[in-house]
Amino acid sequence: MNFRDATVIIIETGRTVIRAGLGLHELLKTPAVDLPARVGLPRNAFTNGAEANGKTDPLASTSRASSLPQNGQSNAAVKDYLVGSQLDEALATGADIAISWPFADGDVRDWTQAEALWKHVLFTQLQRRRVQNESPVLLSLPAGLSRDAHERICQLFFERFNVAGLAILERPVGQLYAANNLSGVVVDIDYDKTDITPICDGSIVHTARTSTSLGVKDCQNYLAYLLRSNQSVMAALSPPEAPVDPETLHATLVELVEQVWKAGHVKVPSDGETAVVEDEGVTDIAAVIVAGKERALIESGMKKRANARATAAEQQRAREIEALDLITVQFREHSLTLGKERHRFCEPLFDPTLLRVLPGAQQKTDLCQSLQEVVGLSVAQAEVDQRQYIWNGLFVTGTVTRHVKVASGSLHCQPELQTDVQPRAIRVLSLPEYFPEYRDTGNGLAAFLGASITAKITFINEPNARNFVSKADYSSKGPRAAIEMSPALL
Repeated sequence: MNFRDATVIIIETGRTVIRAGLGLHELLKTPAVDLPARVGLPRNAFTNGAEANGKTDPLASTSRASSLPQNGQSNAAVKDYLVGSQLDEALATGADIAISWPFADGDVRDWTQAEALWKHVLFTQLQRRRVQNESPVLLSLPAGLSRDAHERICQLFFERFNVAGLAILERPVGQLYAANNLSGVVVDIDYDKTDITPICDGSIVHTARTSTSLGVKDCQNYLAYLLRSNQSVMAALSPPEAPVDPETLHATLVELVEQVWKAGHVKVPSDGETAVVEDEGVTDIAAVIVAGKERALIESGMKKRANARATAAEQQRAREIEALDLITVQFREHSLTLGKERHRFCEPLFDPTLLRVLPGAQQKTDLCQSLQEVVGLSVAQAEVDQRQYIWNGLFVTGTVTRHVKVASGSLHCQPELQTDVQPRAIRVLSLPEYFPEYRDTGNGLAAFLGASITAKITFINEPNARNFVSKADYSSKGPRAAIEMSPALL
């Protein structure tokens, strides 16, 4: 069965985000759909039945269980849940909505909620029609889902969504594919969890896979705490004549921190990145275009012209600001000046003891290991002869890496004893430069890029290899066809 490039759908499902796109192109595109993997249910929607607050999947291990809320109604239908813009609008109006994150544990907490999200992506965002759905789907999922879960997903997509074909890919494998490697360790930093997945020859080493309770939330809380020492910020957000209560102030500071790191204002000092030397000579335009640095060149030229017109005092002030690394950001109705403290954003990942200054964080920091320790212990769980291949590709990804270059070098864990089977060097991976659409996205969209590459091979380049489930396969074998004919489970 042959499919057209334009009909293929890629859906990446992470703990806290769902990304999707329609069509494969000569130059692989970034996702057209990018929405939080959450649903909402009005609390007054049902008068009968007990609401399950904080319900989590009993199969989820403690290390993988998320702190994100899970609320559900046993008698709620797919159409009852609010998703995407509907949910955003309801929350903006102050409606009493119970929020749920069905994939936050790295599993499926609630199948009705999962169906509501996928249905919204397929039929609302991508404008597919269920009656005449000619699109095959490459579904990227968290690693480690049970076979029963794969069969249920297969049944859901064929019987409820009427897809033309289905292939399932484990998300860490796709992330490593995007970095052009088959062996390595994928460090996926999410909101309140970080997943570490060793992979050898394209197969996940499930006995070594682990998670840690460190994530972007901890980084945001830590930097919000540091900003309390910034007098200009505090004077604007909590003036002495009208002080704000501590909880509201912290929430406001966290919102500011989120705006700052998503705007790309955080640079991790230990990432080894050197300052760009401005060339006063002839510019090699061809080299600039190939490297995708046209914007940087234009901004540099504008900066030079502005400096040339500035007075001596203005130039001196500009040099002082550059030396102090000050930036001015617009936050709500305020214009705030931030200094070098913003670059300490990622420190809790590598030293969780820093979080002890935060209220209620003592117990977590006592139990939590640093990211480099968890990565080292995870790889150590693999077979001895696999470790040197796994260390040959250290890949740090996650939404935060779209805007912040996390210090991959800090995750190096060199063994004390050098032997023939121990790695002598650790190679840090990043997305290749030859994907032009992904040059400015860091490693944050690696899962979607890897899924796109896999979809092109599975549905277009090698359709006869049958690494996907067709309608005919599903009709003859039923949901168990997903076990036999998906790239994730080969």
